[in-house]
Amino acid sequence: MALAFDSATEARRESEGMVWIPGRTFTMGSDHHYPEEAPTHPVKVDGFWISQAPVTNRQFRQFVEATGYVTVAEKAPDPKDYPGAKPEMLRAGSLVFTQPKTVSGPDISQWWTFKFGANWRRPLGGLSDLRGKFDHPVVHVAYADAAAYADWAGLDLPTEAEWELAARGGLDDTEYAWGDEFAPGGVPMANTWSGTFPTQSTKPKGQERTSPVRSFPPNGFGLYDMIGNVWEWTGDYWSTRHPEPAKHSCCIPSNPRGRDAEASYDPRQPEIRIARRVLKGGSHLCAPNYCIRYRPAARHAEPEDTSTSHVGFRCIRRTEGEAK
Repeated sequence: MALAFDSATEARRESEGMVWIPGRTFTMGSDHHYPEEAPTHPVKVDGFWISQAPVTNRQFRQFVEATGYVTVAEKAPDPKDYPGAKPEMLRAGSLVFTQPKTVSGPDISQWWTFKFGANWRRPLGGLSDLRGKFDHPVVHVAYADAAAYADWAGLDLPTEAEWELAARGGLDDTEYAWGDEFAPGGVPMANTWSGTFPTQSTKPKGQERTSPVRSFPPNGFGLYDMIGNVWEWTGDYWSTRHPEPAKHSCCIPSNPRGRDAEASYDPRQPEIRIARRVLKGGSHLCAPNYCIRYRPAARHAEPEDTSTSHVGFRCIRRTEGEAK
């Protein structure tokens, strides 16, 4: 049961850029797209506060200046965590999307490059910087970085169920966060790929990557960029499928959380024991011809240690008395 809040508390949360999401039962997942989104199943979620927009470079810089925090991408990897890795690759850096002119097959290394020196301060590596991007979502943040920011702010990262409830904006059975039409009236509702991924972008030069938060319409809860722009970390460990629906209403899961770290390991890399977390929301790289994950039900596995140029996060505050 969600606790009642007085008007002063509500005003303070709203001034912090947070929106109250009332608790309810909703249908989570999708049976119409990728297998990891199935099956649809009802879950109960208590009310919570959630940030209106992803954490920006401006906000993350305040955190770093206040704490001296150093992100995962700014530190050289520990060789013990990456058995068999080439020593010359164990340097600080992060994954950056680079648009190729042509591609051959599905190998993502054709458009993803691990760039030494790429991090939240230098999102493209090299001499790139944050000029003109302080109101863009922070990127190149690994899970530990997002969790550290949330802890400093007195907040949490959302569970997958909390995130999906918020992203739906009060709409239960629609394909997208805003309805059943991807671009109603030809109007884009989120920052997603325009053109043929990954070789052709029809966006104006300089607008191919992240956009300032709040550049697109909010959803029904008044939340911005829940879909597109950047993928967002959740606190749940990855699972290959959702659980089967409860057979009786009495048994609907309440505030479900993915807690099985070992089950989240990537079976394709058994020698690397790094847990994966659930990302939600899609990004500016999602396209109809490649990744139709700009939907509330969509989900993606991301190793905790990995940072990229299209992953960020937002925070929540749960009702007092509810354990993390």
